[in-house]
Amino acid sequence: MPRIEIELTSSSDDGTWTWRAAGARLPRGAIDGTLLPGGTAVGDLLRVETDQDVDGIQITAVLPSKSARNGPEVLEMLGRGGNEPLVTTRLTGKGRGSRRGAARPRRGDDRPRRGDDRPRRARGRDGDGRDRPRDAGSDGGTRRPRRGADESAGSREGRKPRKRSEKHDQAHRRGAKDRTRTEPAQPRARRLRPKRRHRKAALEALPEDQRLIGEHLVRSGLPGLRGAIAAQNTIAAGVGEPEIPADLLLNLAERIQPRLRTAEWHDRAEAALAGIGDVDLRDLRSVVVAAETAARTDETRALAEKIREGLTTRVDREHGQWLHEVTSTLKDGRIVRALRLSSRPPKAGAPLPTPVLEQLAAAASASLTSEISQDRWATVLDAVALSPVHQRVVPEGLPTEPGDALLEVVRRVSMNVPDIAAAFGVEPKAPRRSRRPSRPASS
Repeated sequence: MPRIEIELTSSSDDGTWTWRAAGARLPRGAIDGTLLPGGTAVGDLLRVETDQDVDGIQITAVLPSKSARNGPEVLEMLGRGGNEPLVTTRLTGKGRGSRRGAARPRRGDDRPRRGDDRPRRARGRDGDGRDRPRDAGSDGGTRRPRRGADESAGSREGRKPRKRSEKHDQAHRRGAKDRTRTEPAQPRARRLRPKRRHRKAALEALPEDQRLIGEHLVRSGLPGLRGAIAAQNTIAAGVGEPEIPADLLLNLAERIQPRLRTAEWHDRAEAALAGIGDVDLRDLRSVVVAAETAARTDETRALAEKIREGLTTRVDREHGQWLHEVTSTLKDGRIVRALRLSSRPPKAGAPLPTPVLEQLAAAASASLTSEISQDRWATVLDAVALSPVHQRVVPEGLPTEPGDALLEVVRRVSMNVPDIAAAFGVEPKAPRRSRRPSRPASS
């Protein structure tokens, strides 16, 4: 589904928010407040997934904000899994016999080649006609090993290991323990893939002269139909032909649109009910929200009620699993993982129990000390800023000389953790909004 960046412009009493494209006037629309994260305010910039139907652009999900990368981007080198050399070499002689196409003597043939009057020992054979080993010298002895090979190996074996401090050893063991605890990749939920059976039937039921208008509505909605009419009228005016009556076609499209909208929602609802157990919750919620205006018949209303009941059952089940995963992850000492999980509850408006919040805040405070690395400090702080305990965490220690990367993270999340930002001497300030450059006025 297409992704865009939007800016929230206002909020309504019914729980909906109005939005527009970031830095522009159009497109604009409304978004359900249940899709927005906690602490959302007017003027925030959000990355969202959209779906376009006959009504225009509809927002189906809000994506998490991109976090700054703390380290350089690297590429992983994948080998064949063994210690085999990547390049093989083969030594050959420099005589005439090494040339391509040159005649070679048969095995056991001791006769010299034509035009070669050198003695046999100089040609790489002993006097009795047998081949010398490749490591043999011209006098028949073995080749002397390379100077420095044994000495360097012996020096490496006899070298004493460098002493490390106890703090360095503890940090090394802690880093190795964290690397062995790599989090398994979470399986992505299956997205909604509706069929087009009802939509196709609705288009075929239209009269022949209205079917083209219906196809435009299904493909790009009323805004797309207006654009197509304007483009065709521009071409007609250029060649001197009469223009299309735009108002007449748009009035006809407004009468056709509700039937097409219901048919399209019917396809999505059937797919949602069939995959109620594993389809992404965002897609299921979008189907339930669209049912308020699209479910117009008794059949579609009954279908919408089944989806609501199935969605409620599944959200309750996943909320219990989420709560168990947060507590078990916290018990295992994976603080960052527990903080990130706590910021993504399946059921909106259902916070963690107070004992779990207190344990999570205490564990996060204990992990922010002056002895850990600044990269680790920034990672934990970034997870704290999005968690429900962002106002409860009090670090046990601050880095002595914070670097630019850590200070940049503190400035970015200063509005969520104002007390921690003040400890670093950073004034809480909203992140700078990215504004698109305005287009120059056409002369």
